[in-house]
Order: sequence, then structure tokens, then C-alpha cells
Amino acid sequence: MEAGAPICPRCQELERLIRELTARVTRLEAELAAARKTSANSSKPPSSDIVKPPKPRSATPRKRGAQPGHAAHLRPPFAPHQIDAVAEYRLPCCPGCGGDLDACAAAPRVVPQVDLIERPIRVTEHRGQPGFCPNCRVTHYAPIPEPIQAAGLVGPQLTTLVAYLKGACHCSFSTVRKFLRDVVGVRVSRGWLARLCARVSAGLQTGLRRVVGRAAPAGAAERGRDRPQGRRRLAVDVVLPGGVVYAV
Repeated sequence: MEAGAPICPRCQELERLIRELTARVTRLEAELAAARKTSANSSKPPSSDIVKPPKPRSATPRKRGAQPGHAAHLRPPFAPHQIDAVAEYRLPCCPGCGGDLDACAAAPRVVPQVDLIERPIRVTEHRGQPGFCPNCRVTHYAPIPEPIQAAGLVGPQLTTLVAYLKGACHCSFSTVRKFLRDVVGVRVSRGWLARLCARVSAGLQTGLRRVVGRAAPAGAAERGRDRPQGRRRLAVDVVLPGGVVYAV
């Protein structure tokens, strides 16, 4: 085509169409590349990955709760020794006709209910009564049993509860302190709780060493494990005839 010759309108239309299609292909390629990015091949967080496509909604969705034919799962009833009180309810007359009701051998309907009592603790004040000796001119006090003096403010059951909350439930000292204050009704400090847990830990270590000593004929291995703070952590493997007990 000679320079300056007029361009065919058809060619102009084709060139415009080519430019539009080229721009569209470029945009689609960029969108496809972005869709293929995951946390493994880009800096996207793992939460942005699509794990699985959403399930299509069923035309007849299932109802909530147990489905037809599902076996019932009922809580086992409380044992007689676990029941502290029984409330009996009796009908004064027939609710249908108003007539008298005869006793029958049918089992009653039972609704068990568990609740906290108003004061879930028992406070015992141990008193060593004084006695004055006129010969010695001295006041003597009856001795309080050593286990009670060693335990101090908290008895063995409440001590076990504090150790369980701290050890098994991983509660902080602040959480245990709030629980004792708001639920149990005892106010203690976090420092006191830390000392109590340290005393429980020391007692468990002593009992653990006794178990190892008694199980030594059956086989026991004790080893020390270094901690970052430089202290040693006791780890004991006790092998008994009936199995293996691993204690740390």
C-alpha cells in the first residue's frame, strides 16, 4: 500500500477489534495468575487458601437435631450415694376427672438437677485450748495436729482443686484467685497461690521418688533433663509387670 493512501474502513475495524481482544486476553491472564496464587507459592496468608468448594445446598435440607432412626444417647442416672436430697411431688387427685388416685408400682418421672450450694466450703477453726499451771506459772496450749498446721488455711480437698485448676486446666493464678473469690468464697493472693502450688509440686516429687523406690525391683529408670534456666527436671520411667508408667 502506498504511503498516504486511504485506509480501508474494514481494516480499521479489524485493527480496533485486535487491540480490544489483546487487552482482554492480557486482563484474563492476570486474573488467572492471581487466582492460582496460594500461601505456598506467594506471600498470601494460609487463611486465604480455598480448601474445598462449597457444598451445593440440598433441595430438602436435614432438620436440626437427631435424625429418624438415630439411637438415643441418655445421661446415666446418678447413683444413690451421689444424691444429697430428694423432692417428692404427688398429685392430690386425678387431673382428668378429679377422682382419688391409688398407689401404683410405676417408676416416677425423674429430673435430676445439679447446682452449687450457697456456701460450697466448710470452715473449721482448730483451737488449742490454754491451760494455766499454778506451779510453773506458765500457760500451756493443747497442741494442734501437725498435718493441720502444715496445711494452713486450705485443707486437702481445696488444695487438690487449686492444683487441678492450675495443672490440668492450665488456669492462671489470677483466674484461680477469681474462682476462689467468686465461687468458693475465699480471698487469697496470687503469691499465696504460687506458694501453695509449689508445695503441692514438692509433695508430688517426694511421692514420685517413693514410687520409684518401691518399683525398683520391677525396673525403673531416672534421668535428669536440662532446662533453659539451668535447673534439672526429674523424669522417671517406671516399668511394672502390668504395663509401663511414664511420669514426669
